[in-house]
Amino acid sequence: MTHTRLVAAPADDIYRVVADVTLWPVVFGPSVHVRHVHRTERDERFQLWAVVGGDVHTWVSRRELDPLARRIGFRQERTHPPITAMSGAWSFQPLPDGRTEVRLDHTFSVADEEAMAGIRAAVDRNSLEELAALGRITELGHPVDQVIDTFSDTVVVDGPLDDVYAFVRRSDLWPERLPHVARVDLSEDAAGIQHMEMDTVTADGTAHTTRSIRVCTAPSLIAYKQLLPPRMLLGHSGRWTFTPAGRGVEVTATHTVAIDPEAAREVLGHASTLAQARSHLRAALGGNGRATLAMAGRFAGESLH
Repeated sequence: MTHTRLVAAPADDIYRVVADVTLWPVVFGPSVHVRHVHRTERDERFQLWAVVGGDVHTWVSRRELDPLARRIGFRQERTHPPITAMSGAWSFQPLPDGRTEVRLDHTFSVADEEAMAGIRAAVDRNSLEELAALGRITELGHPVDQVIDTFSDTVVVDGPLDDVYAFVRRSDLWPERLPHVARVDLSEDAAGIQHMEMDTVTADGTAHTTRSIRVCTAPSLIAYKQLLPPRMLLGHSGRWTFTPAGRGVEVTATHTVAIDPEAAREVLGHASTLAQARSHLRAALGGNGRATLAMAGRFAGESLH
């Protein structure tokens, strides 16, 4: 199957977005979390968690990257039945008018012929959504590295690793423990896959409702992707990592955001810049993350006594 789209952006900019899979959770709707297994400039293997048919599935893919030819080939190492093989390629062709023809090819086989129509429909739907998302993020009129930002905060928490990890995992208890959290609805239908809806209040008094999917890998990682991000954002994903550090735990909260420039100007003022939007988000999201880590430290510290 082949899908194409004309995108009003330079081919190299679009290539960079597809080539950096760590950006996918804030660009592509189905993508939840990416973990690299192997990575060089020309080839990589990564594990991807993504929403397929309403459920979160995970698989390992291998890719070959050719920035000069603007081509990215991919192949799933392990597939989910009824798919028995899945591969394909992205290619990006600059046009004389400054636009780019983006082409997405898929080649796949299935074990059950009756499943073919359903798989074709899923590939068709996901491909069209991915191409539309690429256009949305690259046609904003700003360099992608000004629209997408990643930042982290690291805190060493004095307490047992299991307790610190449990504090973040048990977000259903956050309204009792965190002053900026008003409500959390948490469910875990599949082991390690959480669905969370949360009401928060930022330092300036603004209330937000967010919906997220979280991937929990005890005791080292909790990754999330917001399905309903705050108003200023086209996408927001992040992760909490937990590493033993002496008697305590080094916890890092990382955020990746895709900024909606028009919405940011509506919130911060029409004369505001993307640099100001990035600073605002770092303060707001980073502040909530640091507050959560501070309370995790208090919770873990209390468990020691």
